[in-house]
Amino acid sequence: MKKVLIITYYWPPSGGAGVQRWLKLSKFLHLHNCEPVIYTPENPEPPDFDETLLNDIPENLTVIKTPVWEPYHIYKKLTGKKKDARITHGFLKEEKSKGFLEKLSVWVRGNFFIPDARCFWVKPSIRFLSKYLQKKPVDLIISSGPPHSMHLIALGLKKKLNIPWLADFRDPWTEIDFYDKLRLTRLADRKHKILEKEVLSKADSVITVGGHLAGRLKFLGASNVEIIPNGFDEDDFTFLPVVPDKHFTVTHIGSINSDRNPETLWKAISCLLEKNHSIKEALRLQFVGKTDYSVMENLKKYNLEAYAEFILYLPHIEALRIAASSSALLLLINQTPNRQGIVTGKLFEYLATGRPVICIGPVDGEAALILNETKRGRTFEYDDLKSMTQWLEALYNENLAEKLQSKQLTNVLKYSRQAQAKQLAALIHSLV
Repeated sequence: MKKVLIITYYWPPSGGAGVQRWLKLSKFLHLHNCEPVIYTPENPEPPDFDETLLNDIPENLTVIKTPVWEPYHIYKKLTGKKKDARITHGFLKEEKSKGFLEKLSVWVRGNFFIPDARCFWVKPSIRFLSKYLQKKPVDLIISSGPPHSMHLIALGLKKKLNIPWLADFRDPWTEIDFYDKLRLTRLADRKHKILEKEVLSKADSVITVGGHLAGRLKFLGASNVEIIPNGFDEDDFTFLPVVPDKHFTVTHIGSINSDRNPETLWKAISCLLEKNHSIKEALRLQFVGKTDYSVMENLKKYNLEAYAEFILYLPHIEALRIAASSSALLLLINQTPNRQGIVTGKLFEYLATGRPVICIGPVDGEAALILNETKRGRTFEYDDLKSMTQWLEALYNENLAEKLQSKQLTNVLKYSRQAQAKQLAALIHSLV
């Protein structure tokens, strides 16, 4: 049995996409002779909380927590937010921009809090864990970012204790889609890149979620990169609906920022309503998660407000129930330079529902390849109005004829968390 320290900022009761990967992998690692030990903040600032995720924590799992100080009170003051407001990540705006103060807060965040607002937890964590690990040693350390400060904690432990280290990049660091929006000075940009390269070169192995990102990490300095994609937990899908509701419901689960706002899709839906008036009685657009102001503006522009329902947040299992009862699921790929390699975590849970997926993004990107391979949906380029309209009409007709039945899990089981835990365990055993 190999003991593995997992350094992760996101852990229940924190909610959102960031918590799923290591919560679910930790759930199954013990089946493969690996004992996880979790290190996580006592008082984090996650985008949401989800108490139901506590049910997924394995019995007898050791979870170590220490306090973290984060400068979000400064950001909240600058932007006029209340003390208890949740912070949205990835440059998502739920209202009109506040102008100069918002730009100033972004500049401060990018240039003073490197690599992110959790940087003040790095040194205290290295001190605490150095003492802890001398008394209770582990065979390997895993750090998961973003936030990439988690990698700096592991780097410090590597230098002091020389324990084998596996760095998990769920998303890029300097090539993440909003990096160019951080208003970095040359000095700050250089510091980000130096730290990134040190992490990639000093880690004994690096894992990431897809082939495109793996290639970029190798280019940036990583020598030993493995791909362990995101996935789904079969246990979450045991009691979900197998047929959609009576409406023609198109659902998006998760946040939508301005880079993901698919204006051509809204136009396609508007065209479809004009062409086929019966759809007006059936259409529902569901948004589960925080939605950028630009989306609201577009829905007004194309007269779709009356069809839209916004649900700020739901417990994970409830969000899955809504997805499983929908007619189709919406997957949006950021219109950014790294779009080819973006494979969002929600894609794999979409696959497990068996519902058709409408993906807006590059037709030769990694998400599109997965949809083609699993025959779970179709990808459209951002401006392909004609094809979007035709396919939506075809889905509506299938829904009307009650032919939109759920597909089985058979050809997506390689994306199960159980399979990925086995793959991860094999990598751990090879390193120690």
